[in-house]
Amino acid sequence: MVHPSSPDALQPPRASLPEKLVNWGLWLGFGLLLALSFKGAQMGDLPLLLQKWQNTRAYLNDYLHPDFSDANTVTYYIQQMWITIQVAIWGTLISVGLAIPFSLLCSNNVVPAWIRFPTRRLMDLLRAVNEVVLGTAFLVAVGLGPLAGVLALAVHNTGVLAKLFSEAVEAVDQPPIEGVRATGGTRLHEIVWGVIPQVAPLWTSFALYRFESSVRSATVLGLIGAGGIGYALFQNIDSFNYARVSAIALIIVAAVVLIDLTSAALRKRLV
Repeated sequence: MVHPSSPDALQPPRASLPEKLVNWGLWLGFGLLLALSFKGAQMGDLPLLLQKWQNTRAYLNDYLHPDFSDANTVTYYIQQMWITIQVAIWGTLISVGLAIPFSLLCSNNVVPAWIRFPTRRLMDLLRAVNEVVLGTAFLVAVGLGPLAGVLALAVHNTGVLAKLFSEAVEAVDQPPIEGVRATGGTRLHEIVWGVIPQVAPLWTSFALYRFESSVRSATVLGLIGAGGIGYALFQNIDSFNYARVSAIALIIVAAVVLIDLTSAALRKRLV
């Protein structure tokens, strides 16, 4: 038996040869992946940033002088930003309501594999389809306007939140669940009284993070006619009015910062 103070006890555990080979293989595969993607990502064109810096400076000149001269236009932009936030609120709220039951159906400690596997694949499908693609489909169904954006965010976020929520469910402590079971509780009682109280703070934190992301996504959805500030942004980009684009960008940044500060304060209260 090695004494705790002996030099051998202070040595870190050494990996076996098979483990070293696996680690080296992973690093080699990672390096090979970077090499293969170098040309496809056009990383060799990075020097163009320095070669064409004068063009970039001329392009960004208007961005450095945002146009807030017209009070009515600025008020309109703020109203459109508020519409974007409302789209994000409802898209996130609907997705949370759908993600809760789906997350339970995706958890290996709640349901059997024959239920879990198809549910997870459905959530993979919802996550894989971009909000813009979903928004385009819903525009055909409900027409132009914020509702298409709400539905697109709700569907995509359901897939994302269901995965995050299910991971939280799979990491819960078992003693509270066993305590409910010992009192004669059913499977539903175990979920309601043993699982939900443990994951509720983490679920709320995930939902707040996703809401912040949804505000930015809702801005992009405005580009395709789903309402909000994105449409005004697209109009000014299309007309090369970069001073107005800069003003809109600053409004978006201010809104995102306020939302981030509010979400951070709410998350602290959950700890």
